[in-house]
Amino acid sequence: MGRQYFGTDGVRGRVGEAPITPDFVMRLGYAAGVTLVAREHLPHGERPAVLIGKDTRISGYMLEAALEAGFAAAGVDVMLAGPVPTPAVAYLTRALRLQAGVVISASHNPYFDNGIKFFSANGAKLPDAVETEIETRLAQPMGCADSARLGKARRIDDAAGRYIEFCKSTFPNELDLRGLRIALDCAHGAAYHIAPAVFHELGAEVVPVGVEPNGLNINDGVGATRPEHLRKTVLAEGADLGLALDGDGDRLIMVDRNGEIYDGDKLLYVIAGARRTEGRVDGVVGTLMSNLGLEHALGRLGVPFARAKVGDRYVLEQLHERGWKLGGENSGHIICLDRHTTGDGIVSALQVLAALRKGGCSLAEACADLVFYPQRLINVPLSSGFDWQADRGIAAAREAAEAELGDAGRVLLRPSGTEPLLRVMVEGRNGEQVERLANAIASAVREAVE
Repeated sequence: MGRQYFGTDGVRGRVGEAPITPDFVMRLGYAAGVTLVAREHLPHGERPAVLIGKDTRISGYMLEAALEAGFAAAGVDVMLAGPVPTPAVAYLTRALRLQAGVVISASHNPYFDNGIKFFSANGAKLPDAVETEIETRLAQPMGCADSARLGKARRIDDAAGRYIEFCKSTFPNELDLRGLRIALDCAHGAAYHIAPAVFHELGAEVVPVGVEPNGLNINDGVGATRPEHLRKTVLAEGADLGLALDGDGDRLIMVDRNGEIYDGDKLLYVIAGARRTEGRVDGVVGTLMSNLGLEHALGRLGVPFARAKVGDRYVLEQLHERGWKLGGENSGHIICLDRHTTGDGIVSALQVLAALRKGGCSLAEACADLVFYPQRLINVPLSSGFDWQADRGIAAAREAAEAELGDAGRVLLRPSGTEPLLRVMVEGRNGEQVERLANAIASAVREAVE
């Protein structure tokens, strides 16, 4: 059975439209509960339990209640963490020895979207095979455990405090952030009450941005997907650095004091460079979207580089297969497996700041040897059910671009795992050529869809 509901990052969609409806989410909670219970071999009398966290979307209240009901019907106890970043759920699930963690979030999407994603007992995203098992169970009628075996629910009052201490523990004990003025954009999202405390308690002067969620303003003109807002704040406030997280706190984009924006590829290079100096990096995993310049710069450092499919779950798979610890995406997902089991915007920022502190350098100086190839990414909306791979016009435009670029560039077309979009990416040595070819392919896609 193929996966009907799960994309690259859980189940996601517009609230009120299938599958993000209360009845489906309740059935999803039940199916996940039954699946996880069947896979666990708990000591006699011990009850299975899961943790549920969410971001700041208004729909989180409704979906949290639906999930809670589904898990309870499956005989699974529920611990409610309230608004916390996605990586906090991964950490707390592992720290509390629970059977699974669940996040209600649509990450960088607008407030009217939402989603459900799962973490296993060890704080990693569920393998595809387990998600397929959950989908198989979804196709069966929902049941209900006997009254005596129904799950219970309780809130964890210190979830945020536990996670703040964990984040601080990933920063070297001998270092601090005193003397740094940091503009911190939390995207009105899940980290709004957590990230400022982490950096303040490590000694930084924090200029908070995007810390007033109202249920409707998550990612609205702020955060990692809108770094221009942070750039303006850094320049206006005279900050030394700017950090931008996304709505669920697992992405990071940075800005230096001059207003230069640093994406995930650049930040990954900074961390890798520092670890290479310390002899702590075996290799780095990027994705098909990672800039060729990153690959070449790491090669000059003698650091092996491998590409995974787009999506942090696939970066994780490659890291585990190769036994490496460091990987990420240019979107700002950075994974440091020696610090956490999943991508974490706060923890990633602390690794970059530690590298700068140890090296006594600025972001610009740390990236001096990193030269990016021009890259153009265009997102083209797709209509439901459209088979872009079978369209000859799109194929012809792609083939023409690849022939013109030759070995000096590359073309990548891939559907988004979270939105009805086709991502058109062209990369090469000549910026004007890259722009022209990307627009030509995007135009061919639009014509085909129309």
